[in-house]
Amino acid sequence: MLLMIQNTMLAKAYKIYTRPFELNIVGIRSNSTVANSFDDTINVFYKNNSGDWQFHQFKATTDPGTFWLRNLMNPQGTAILKHGQYIGSHGIGMHRGKYLALTQKRPITVIRDYNRDAVLDFNNGKEQTGMFGVNIHHASVNGTTRFVEKYSAGCQVFANIEDFNLFMQLAQRHKQLYGNDFTYTLIDERALVREAKKN
Repeated sequence: MLLMIQNTMLAKAYKIYTRPFELNIVGIRSNSTVANSFDDTINVFYKNNSGDWQFHQFKATTDPGTFWLRNLMNPQGTAILKHGQYIGSHGIGMHRGKYLALTQKRPITVIRDYNRDAVLDFNNGKEQTGMFGVNIHHASVNGTTRFVEKYSAGCQVFANIEDFNLFMQLAQRHKQLYGNDFTYTLIDERALVREAKKN
Protein backbone atom coordinates (compact mmCIF):
# COMPACT_ATOMS: atom_id res chain seq x y z
CA MET A 1 0.00 0.00 0.00
CA LEU A 2 2.82 2.42 0.84
CA LEU A 3 4.38 1.96 -2.59
CA MET A 4 1.00 2.51 -4.29
CA ILE A 5 0.53 5.76 -2.40
CA GLN A 6 4.07 6.95 -3.14
CA ASN A 7 3.76 6.08 -6.86
CA THR A 8 0.48 7.98 -7.07
CA MET A 9 2.02 11.00 -5.35
CA LEU A 10 5.01 10.94 -7.71
CA ALA A 11 2.69 10.68 -10.74
CA LYS A 12 0.85 13.77 -9.53
CA ALA A 13 4.16 15.59 -8.83
CA TYR A 14 3.27 15.84 -5.14
CA LYS A 15 5.98 16.44 -2.56
CA ILE A 16 7.16 13.46 -0.48
CA TYR A 17 9.05 14.33 2.71
CA THR A 18 12.12 12.23 3.43
CA ARG A 19 13.87 13.72 6.47
CA PRO A 20 13.77 11.46 9.58
CA PHE A 21 10.37 11.59 11.32
CA GLU A 22 9.04 14.22 8.90
CA LEU A 23 5.44 13.20 8.31
CA ASN A 24 3.66 12.53 5.04
CA ILE A 25 -0.07 12.62 5.87
CA VAL A 26 -2.25 11.23 3.08
CA GLY A 27 -6.00 10.74 3.14
CA ILE A 28 -7.36 8.10 0.76
CA ARG A 29 -11.02 8.69 -0.12
CA SER A 30 -12.95 5.54 -0.98
CA ASN A 31 -15.15 5.33 -4.07
CA SER A 32 -18.30 5.24 -1.96
CA THR A 33 -20.69 8.22 -2.14
CA VAL A 34 -22.61 6.90 0.88
CA ALA A 35 -22.13 9.33 3.73
CA ASN A 36 -21.78 8.61 7.43
CA SER A 37 -19.33 5.70 7.41
CA PHE A 38 -15.64 5.65 8.29
CA ASP A 39 -14.77 4.07 4.95
CA ASP A 40 -11.66 6.13 4.13
CA THR A 41 -8.14 6.00 5.55
CA ILE A 42 -5.56 8.46 6.81
CA ASN A 43 -2.09 7.15 6.02
CA VAL A 44 1.04 8.41 7.73
CA PHE A 45 4.53 7.52 6.61
CA TYR A 46 8.01 8.78 7.41
CA LYS A 47 11.61 7.65 7.46
CA ASN A 48 13.25 6.59 10.70
CA ASN A 49 16.86 7.36 11.68
CA SER A 50 18.05 4.39 9.61
CA GLY A 51 16.33 5.74 6.50
CA ASP A 52 13.65 3.01 6.47
CA TRP A 53 10.05 3.92 5.72
CA GLN A 54 7.56 3.52 8.59
CA PHE A 55 3.90 3.28 7.60
CA HIS A 56 0.63 3.57 9.53
CA GLN A 57 -2.88 3.28 8.12
CA PHE A 58 -5.81 4.54 10.17
CA LYS A 59 -9.56 4.15 9.64
CA ALA A 60 -11.10 7.57 9.07
CA THR A 61 -13.53 9.68 7.11
CA THR A 62 -12.52 12.42 4.67
CA ASP A 63 -16.19 13.35 4.12
CA PRO A 64 -18.88 15.12 6.15
CA GLY A 65 -21.48 13.08 8.03
CA THR A 66 -25.16 13.01 7.02
CA PHE A 67 -26.13 15.39 9.81
CA TRP A 68 -24.21 18.27 8.22
CA LEU A 69 -25.20 17.27 4.69
CA ARG A 70 -28.83 17.74 5.72
CA ASN A 71 -28.33 20.65 8.14
CA LEU A 72 -26.14 23.09 6.27
CA MET A 73 -23.68 25.04 8.40
CA ASN A 74 -23.00 27.25 5.37
CA PRO A 75 -25.85 28.37 3.05
CA GLN A 76 -23.74 27.47 0.01
CA GLY A 77 -23.45 23.86 1.09
CA THR A 78 -21.47 21.45 3.22
CA ALA A 79 -17.72 21.44 2.67
CA ILE A 80 -16.11 18.38 1.07
CA LEU A 81 -12.34 18.71 0.81
CA LYS A 82 -11.13 18.60 -2.79
CA HIS A 83 -8.42 16.10 -3.78
CA GLY A 84 -4.99 17.66 -3.85
CA GLN A 85 -1.88 18.43 -1.85
CA TYR A 86 -2.06 21.33 0.58
CA ILE A 87 1.48 22.36 1.55
CA GLY A 88 1.80 23.55 5.14
CA SER A 89 -1.98 23.62 5.46
CA HIS A 90 -2.16 22.45 9.06
CA GLY A 91 -0.50 22.90 12.42
CA ILE A 92 -1.01 21.56 15.93
CA GLY A 93 -3.69 23.68 17.61
CA MET A 94 -6.92 23.45 19.57
CA HIS A 95 -9.85 21.80 17.80
CA ARG A 96 -12.88 23.95 18.68
CA GLY A 97 -11.07 24.97 21.87
CA LYS A 98 -11.35 21.44 23.26
CA TYR A 99 -8.22 19.39 22.54
CA LEU A 100 -5.03 19.35 20.48
CA ALA A 101 -5.45 18.26 16.87
CA LEU A 102 -4.14 19.37 13.48
CA THR A 103 -5.96 22.58 12.66
CA GLN A 104 -6.18 24.40 9.35
CA LYS A 105 -3.75 27.34 9.09
CA ARG A 106 -3.53 27.99 5.34
CA PRO A 107 -6.20 28.09 2.58
CA ILE A 108 -7.54 24.85 1.14
CA THR A 109 -10.16 24.11 -1.54
CA VAL A 110 -13.55 22.57 -0.79
CA ILE A 111 -16.51 21.54 -2.92
CA ARG A 112 -19.86 22.70 -1.56
CA ASP A 113 -22.52 19.95 -1.43
CA TYR A 114 -25.72 21.99 -1.31
CA ASN A 115 -28.68 19.69 -2.06
CA ARG A 116 -29.32 18.41 1.49
CA ASP A 117 -29.41 14.70 0.70
CA ALA A 118 -27.28 11.95 2.22
CA VAL A 119 -25.30 11.38 -0.99
CA LEU A 120 -21.85 12.92 -1.28
CA ASP A 121 -21.53 15.14 -4.36
CA PHE A 122 -17.84 15.25 -5.19
CA ASN A 123 -18.20 16.71 -8.67
CA ASN A 124 -21.25 18.95 -8.89
CA GLY A 125 -20.77 21.50 -6.16
CA LYS A 126 -19.22 24.93 -6.26
CA GLU A 127 -15.51 25.16 -5.42
CA GLN A 128 -14.30 27.57 -2.77
CA THR A 129 -10.77 28.22 -1.50
CA GLY A 130 -10.16 29.71 1.93
CA MET A 131 -10.11 29.14 5.67
CA PHE A 132 -12.94 26.83 6.69
CA GLY A 133 -11.68 25.18 9.87
CA VAL A 134 -11.15 21.86 8.10
CA ASN A 135 -9.22 20.14 10.88
CA ILE A 136 -7.79 16.64 11.37
CA HIS A 137 -9.24 15.35 14.63
CA HIS A 138 -10.90 12.37 16.34
CA ALA A 139 -14.49 11.22 16.69
CA SER A 140 -15.57 9.87 20.10
CA VAL A 141 -13.15 9.93 23.04
CA ASN A 142 -13.90 6.22 23.57
CA GLY A 143 -12.94 3.28 21.35
CA THR A 144 -13.97 3.19 17.68
CA THR A 145 -16.85 5.31 16.41
CA ARG A 146 -19.16 3.58 13.91
CA PHE A 147 -21.02 6.48 12.29
CA VAL A 148 -19.74 9.91 11.31
CA GLU A 149 -22.92 11.92 12.12
CA LYS A 150 -21.91 15.28 13.68
CA TYR A 151 -18.21 14.45 14.00
CA SER A 152 -17.39 15.86 10.55
CA ALA A 153 -18.74 18.91 8.75
CA GLY A 154 -15.89 18.53 6.27
CA CYS A 155 -13.04 17.68 8.64
CA GLN A 156 -10.77 14.66 8.29
CA VAL A 157 -11.72 12.47 11.26
CA PHE A 158 -10.14 9.41 12.89
CA ALA A 159 -12.60 6.66 13.87
CA ASN A 160 -10.46 5.29 16.72
CA ILE A 161 -9.16 7.34 19.65
CA GLU A 162 -5.99 5.23 20.13
CA ASP A 163 -5.09 5.70 16.46
CA PHE A 164 -5.52 9.45 16.87
CA ASN A 165 -3.37 9.53 20.01
CA LEU A 166 -0.56 7.73 18.17
CA PHE A 167 -0.95 10.16 15.25
CA MET A 168 -0.59 13.14 17.59
CA GLN A 169 2.54 11.65 19.19
CA LEU A 170 4.08 11.42 15.71
CA ALA A 171 2.92 14.98 14.98
CA GLN A 172 4.52 16.32 18.16
CA ARG A 173 7.85 14.76 17.21
CA HIS A 174 7.58 16.25 13.70
CA LYS A 175 6.85 19.66 15.26
CA GLN A 176 9.88 19.49 17.57
CA LEU A 177 12.16 18.70 14.62
CA TYR A 178 10.71 20.76 11.79
CA GLY A 179 8.26 23.29 13.23
CA ASN A 180 4.49 23.47 13.31
CA ASP A 181 3.85 23.01 9.57
CA PHE A 182 2.13 19.91 8.23
CA THR A 183 1.17 19.15 4.64
CA TYR A 184 -2.06 17.25 4.02
CA THR A 185 -2.62 15.31 0.81
CA LEU A 186 -5.96 13.86 -0.25
CA ILE A 187 -6.06 11.21 -2.98
CA ASP A 188 -8.99 9.45 -4.60
CA GLU A 189 -8.92 5.65 -4.31
CA ARG A 190 -9.42 5.45 -8.10
CA ALA A 191 -6.14 7.32 -8.65
CA LEU A 192 -4.34 4.65 -6.62
CA VAL A 193 -5.89 1.88 -8.68
CA ARG A 194 -4.91 3.61 -11.94
CA GLU A 195 -1.27 3.92 -10.81
CA ALA A 196 -1.20 0.30 -9.63
CA LYS A 197 -2.29 -0.85 -13.09
CA LYS A 198 0.51 1.12 -14.74
CA ASN A 199 3.25 -0.39 -12.57
